[in-house]
Amino acid sequence: MAERLFLLNPDWHDDQGGPWFCPPGAYIEGVLAFYPQLRDALEVVYLDHPRPRQPVIDQVGEAHQSCPILILDGELDWPEAEVSETTGRRFLQDHAIAPYLAARYGVGRPHP
Repeated sequence: MAERLFLLNPDWHDDQGGPWFCPPGAYIEGVLAFYPQLRDALEVVYLDHPRPRQPVIDQVGEAHQSCPILILDGELDWPEAEVSETTGRRFLQDHAIAPYLAARYGVGRPHP
């Protein structure tokens, strides 16, 4: 199974107004733009903003619906990965994703 990256579609509205985009998701979109080969290596799935986000729940449970989220395939042992208590799947969220992509796929890593 390819590693699955869930991102939110932009331009949503909520009770605080809008249109909005997800800042951590925009950061990951930038990494994908810098390194387009990542789109070939990952399964990138776009979701609408409202919860519940069933495709994410199916992978890691209801407690971890925040995006961006990368569901790991387990081929690279990554100590920083969280583990879903519901499914046992390992995953990363937000800014923890880019360092992993650098280590796993040989792309540039974020400057400290």
